[in-house]
Amino acid sequence: MKKLRIMIGGGFTLITVALSLCLLCGCSGKKDGSGGNVVLHVLNYFDITRANATDEIERVWNAFSAQHPDIKVVREDLFNEPFHERLKSYVDAGQIPDVLYLWPSGRSSDLHANNLVKDLAPFVERDGLDGVFNAVALKKQMGGYLGELPNGMTHTSVLYANNAVLAACGLEPAQTYEELAAQVPVLARQGYETVLMANEEQWVLQSCLFSLLLGRFAGEYWVEHILSGTAEFTDPEFLAAFEFLKRMCLDDVIAKSTFDVNYNDVVGYFAAGRAAYLIDGDWRIGSFITDAVTGKALISPADQERIELLVFPSIPGERQHGSVAGICGTGWGMSAAIPAGSAKEEAAWQLIKWLESAEIQLWRMEKGIAPFPSRTDINTSGAALEPLQSKSAAFTKAYFSVTPVFDGGLPQEVSTVCNEVLPLVCLEKMTALQAAQAIQEAADRYFGL
Repeated sequence: MKKLRIMIGGGFTLITVALSLCLLCGCSGKKDGSGGNVVLHVLNYFDITRANATDEIERVWNAFSAQHPDIKVVREDLFNEPFHERLKSYVDAGQIPDVLYLWPSGRSSDLHANNLVKDLAPFVERDGLDGVFNAVALKKQMGGYLGELPNGMTHTSVLYANNAVLAACGLEPAQTYEELAAQVPVLARQGYETVLMANEEQWVLQSCLFSLLLGRFAGEYWVEHILSGTAEFTDPEFLAAFEFLKRMCLDDVIAKSTFDVNYNDVVGYFAAGRAAYLIDGDWRIGSFITDAVTGKALISPADQERIELLVFPSIPGERQHGSVAGICGTGWGMSAAIPAGSAKEEAAWQLIKWLESAEIQLWRMEKGIAPFPSRTDINTSGAALEPLQSKSAAFTKAYFSVTPVFDGGLPQEVSTVCNEVLPLVCLEKMTALQAAQAIQEAADRYFGL
């Protein structure tokens, strides 16, 4: 018998890309601008190893300071787990940064649910911005309000195909799963892997593949059904996703060797042509394109022509054909501790507006940071886009069936268990049913059932 639960808000998110890097840089503890009257403490999610990363300091942060000499920005740049650990320490101490990088749910769920960040909807409406953002980007999030203004929309389950590798083996991109599985021995005979994934990072399997499988087998509204208590992970349509993941591993489509590949190395392996396919999010194009500072690209613009961005092939027994997993993106929020109507509140909003301005979103698009902006008033006619960036834009426009990402729709206490058990299924250390039961038990514990 299903038990009814209360769903906290909506919105989906991504536990984003990960490298084990911590950097405290920029103007942290120093003046940004000319020592303004208002001081803003900013916690920024910043990957210094990403192409065009160093350009962000001048193009985004120093530009804001030059335009607002009355605002002093004290910024911390951190990435991956160091970012989350630092934010947790601030939350525990009751000292939320004035402006901070956020997810609409997932690992930012507590900040939303406990009203630790302000509702930005009144600011958006006051300044007439509701007409220039995609309606999906302005939907209420995990706390039931607009806790962060998103950078864009993200697909987490893109199939990157290397046509040069496939052609060398007399193959073309697979249209069905059966075709994909049949390519495994053909590619292996020529020394190629079939699908690369960075499965040493547990979130990757959940976000970039399993979320897609849940959408294919359990449909577009599977998260709502789980949250409402009208469905459970052990139901046949959900269990089918676990079973199919196991099948992919048994077929060596997802090889056991992928569990030794980390998120930093996988892009290099794919760029070097070690595999026919890569499963990752659309944000990964930012790792392949030309770095404006060095002038170098992991995959040259000419070689990018041989890479296709595809939807995962059709799956036997799927009910949601041609879907991908996708989410409303990350963005910026404001501490609820800032006094309403204060100069600091206005300064924080001016910074958030700048970070989500058409100018900066276009820059982020050109640099491959946010392939699909959340604003609708961006003119890309003169944008300097490389082939992979153009292909990402085409991918976004071509496929409209988007299903939820697990860690975007469900609380961290549940997604963490999912992250832990999925590799055990692939490595044949846990059955599909046992994995489904473990995740369902985590959901029941969270909802107090």
